[in-house]
Amino acid sequence: MSFLLSLAENWLHATFTDVSRYVIFAVGVWLTLWVVLAVPLAGRKIREGRPPARQLLVEFACSIRSILVFSTVGLLSFGLFHAGLMPGPYIARELGPVWFWASLLLMVVAHDAWFYWTHRLIHDRRLFRTFHRRHHRSNSPSPFTAYSFDLGEAAINALFVPLWMLVVPTQWPVAGLFMLHQIVRNTLGHSGYELFPATRDGRPLLPWLTTVTHHDLHHAQAGWNYGLYFTWWDKLMGTENPLYLERFAQAVRRSSRAAPVKAAEAA
Repeated sequence: MSFLLSLAENWLHATFTDVSRYVIFAVGVWLTLWVVLAVPLAGRKIREGRPPARQLLVEFACSIRSILVFSTVGLLSFGLFHAGLMPGPYIARELGPVWFWASLLLMVVAHDAWFYWTHRLIHDRRLFRTFHRRHHRSNSPSPFTAYSFDLGEAAINALFVPLWMLVVPTQWPVAGLFMLHQIVRNTLGHSGYELFPATRDGRPLLPWLTTVTHHDLHHAQAGWNYGLYFTWWDKLMGTENPLYLERFAQAVRRSSRAAPVKAAEAA
């Protein structure tokens, strides 16, 4: 009975934490970029116009549903740890602070690979309608699109953390920082404003990082740009949109008086 109570408490805590992170960053990014800084950042807006309010509400509801899936799948980690079958957090603690930060970096890199390959998989036409259609209904994304997934896609994304912690010694605070990084990058990546720095010739200053334009193009033309944090898998596998650098340059060079790329043109 005490284990079931602990299980329920863990689920509620995980749900509350993830919902809080999502609300803080999705609402925060939307309020900052789409309301407070909408005028000064007008030249950095990637698409013309804004998604309708109904889309934002549906995305919010679907994202909360995805978080419920995350918390449920996350019980796998809690159960294995409670049963003594996942000693990784104890081992990681003994490895000290260097491993703490190294494991966080490795976790981010590994998740990018997991995301790229599972993302490509669910774009297969035999799987797309069941696993990934919901996310792409947001042709013009918003910060609320971050977790707007079908149930199957939510489960695939949720599985990464339990599998990683089962295989790689990782402290629980590292997993928490990883989730924080993930929602920050996710909400910014769907923000609709190109926020990443550029060189003088209009190329990404950090070309190995995905920019907002990089993922926005994926929503416009779904057969390209599958990466989440880094561009290297798309470059290696030839799946980077050939228009990416051109569109990025347009976004960072456009004056505040110029019109953003129309959604119809981007599609």
